[in-house]
Amino acid sequence: MERSGIVTVKGNPLTLIGPALRSGDIAPDFTVLDGDLKPVSLKDFSGKIRIISVTPSLDTPVCDLQLRRFNAEAAQLSGDIVILNISMDLPFAVSRFCANAGIDKAKALSDHRDASFGMAFGVLIKELRLLARSIFVLDKDGIIRHVEIVPELTNHPDYDSALSTVTKL
Repeated sequence: MERSGIVTVKGNPLTLIGPALRSGDIAPDFTVLDGDLKPVSLKDFSGKIRIISVTPSLDTPVCDLQLRRFNAEAAQLSGDIVILNISMDLPFAVSRFCANAGIDKAKALSDHRDASFGMAFGVLIKELRLLARSIFVLDKDGIIRHVEIVPELTNHPDYDSALSTVTKL
């Protein structure tokens, strides 16, 4: 399924591949890789509230700040909340970034191999093979409670709205 008119980069329209997920939907499973090339799936975090922070590439300033912000927020959250950052960066680049940036609370993962997450969550950008900047909040039962796909790829998401949803869960 292709969807146009959802996101742009510097004003140029892009095409998203995958379904348009909404609050109330059951989150689809996916498989991504951690920095050691180990497969990680949504099921690995069952029973936890999950914040999924999606970034196009950690090598860009906004993505860098997005992961750093959520890593800092993770230190303030309870143990039943996990923050996953997913990008199309290679697993080695993700590990290097996290080591250099001191990312130790959020889990940074790579969708590079199969684009499993991007296609399942409808945020794979056809023209760039990157993920659209977005945030998804899932409750402990795997129900999506918050969705934000940032309309302009170069802008920040609404961190406060996502975190507000988490505090209500």
